[in-house]
Amino acid sequence: MNPLSSWRQRLPSLPVLQWGRAYKRETLLSDSVAALIVTIMLIPQSLAYAMLAGLPPEVGLYASVAPLLLYAVFGTSRVLAVGPVAVVSLMTAAAIGQHAVAGTPEYWAVAITLAFLSGLLLLAMGLLRLGFLANFLSHPVISGFISASGILIAASQLKTLMGVKAEGHNFVDLGLSLLSQLGQVHVLTLAIGGVTVAFLFWVRSGLKPLLQGLGMKPRAADVVAKTGPVAAIAVTTLLTWGLDWQAQGVKIVGSVPQGLPPFTLPLWDLGLWQQLLVPALLISVVGFVESVSVGQTLAAKRRQRIEPDQELVALGSSNLSAAFTGGFPVTGGFARSVVNFDAGAQTPAAGVFTALGITLASLFLTPALYYLPQATLAATIVVAVLSLVDFSILRKTWHYAKSDFIAVLATLVATLTVGVETGLVVGVGVSLALYLYRTSRPHMAEVGLVAGTEHFRNVQRHSVVVSPRVLSLRVDESLYFANSRALEDRINNAVADRPGLEHVVLQCSAINDIDASALESLEAIDQRLRGAGVRLHLSEVKGPVMDRLKNTEFLHGLSGQVFLTHYQAIHELSPEVV
Repeated sequence: MNPLSSWRQRLPSLPVLQWGRAYKRETLLSDSVAALIVTIMLIPQSLAYAMLAGLPPEVGLYASVAPLLLYAVFGTSRVLAVGPVAVVSLMTAAAIGQHAVAGTPEYWAVAITLAFLSGLLLLAMGLLRLGFLANFLSHPVISGFISASGILIAASQLKTLMGVKAEGHNFVDLGLSLLSQLGQVHVLTLAIGGVTVAFLFWVRSGLKPLLQGLGMKPRAADVVAKTGPVAAIAVTTLLTWGLDWQAQGVKIVGSVPQGLPPFTLPLWDLGLWQQLLVPALLISVVGFVESVSVGQTLAAKRRQRIEPDQELVALGSSNLSAAFTGGFPVTGGFARSVVNFDAGAQTPAAGVFTALGITLASLFLTPALYYLPQATLAATIVVAVLSLVDFSILRKTWHYAKSDFIAVLATLVATLTVGVETGLVVGVGVSLALYLYRTSRPHMAEVGLVAGTEHFRNVQRHSVVVSPRVLSLRVDESLYFANSRALEDRINNAVADRPGLEHVVLQCSAINDIDASALESLEAIDQRLRGAGVRLHLSEVKGPVMDRLKNTEFLHGLSGQVFLTHYQAIHELSPEVV
């Protein structure tokens, strides 16, 4: 293939050209309705997640405009809604908290730089087709990480709900700090936050059935229920203004600048870039995994599909646009994407209309947020993130696979006690270590013929026919450097225990790969068996494995044969069994 043609295939495509050509008036109506609903939901979320990241609330609005526009051009999901999300906001705060003080211009500049680096990494991964790297984050690790992050986020908002000052980058330090401040709790602030939390939980589970019971149609009732956070913001803001709660010590959002997202640039500091590179990579991978998981789930419901590598390009472009418009790292959000889907969005144009709605809110609605209690925003965060916590994964993995349970538990504990970045790295490290340990001790079963059939099964599980002259060994794992010695030991022991053995047949039906170390082990096994008067045979070798073996001297020097099926091997080597 022409190198230039190969490179062109890696360039970003424009999915907008595919759905844009078939855009109709009916689609416009569906997208507009969905955009209105998502905009109503996104405004309080954007404000809250910006403050969670340690940034001014308006930054959340800035991060919800340009990324939606860029994703509409490059994204392959029809309903994914890109913007600030809870876990990425927490990781952002953890990454830049050691470089600047939260709330300062310097802190904001570092957040912009982090979004820029994240965008570059995602874009590079997309162009290089590296979407498979996200597979190193197993579902148990991601589940444990998100659950722990949800607990951390909720705990971090307790200080705002209580009206106290508390510090800590992990759950233990934060908990101890909160306990030391119990005597300083601001009662009115706690009342506002507590009532708002209770109201939002009730809205999530009780409002829709109530409205349907009053005769409202299900879809309309669902839309009204989604406006719960907006209602909470409106009521508490009006009460704070009317009852002068600010004078009584309730902390408010204060002045939120009006206007379009500003044009900003990242800090061109290579030393800072080096320090932010690992956090940016972790944020990119976590954001990509969350985004693709949501996108694939929703696409499957409509028999659509998304392209993971193209999603990397779309998310990279979205983060770069956030960096140049005063935002911070963004990704596809679960809650808002589901709302977008349920509201009937048909194309990414719904995201464009949502961006327009957020822009109008930035221009005209921000003065109304002056008296908004910070406790209300904290309550919306707490209710949103607690839905992410899922401890059932511990029970499921304990009963199904202890190795996955260990990975989940390690991720949970490390994230809560050390921090989000370390927790994620520990989870991935433990998963890979357990995988290496498990595959270094592969399951190897001696198999025998099921009478009257051509099928072979484990001699310890089934009543089968075997020959003392032939050892049939099935290896249920690919052979590589970590487990090749285990195969040598198993065969050596078998030869020592069976003086009448004449043939060893490796059934290779479960072997997908043989690396160079394993090939050397097979050669050593063949030489030892030959010296003991035993021949080594292979059966049911997969095509790709056979293709590689043909490029070596192993098959030419093999003491035995390669059989197409294991039945053929036994038929020829031990016909009395058949």
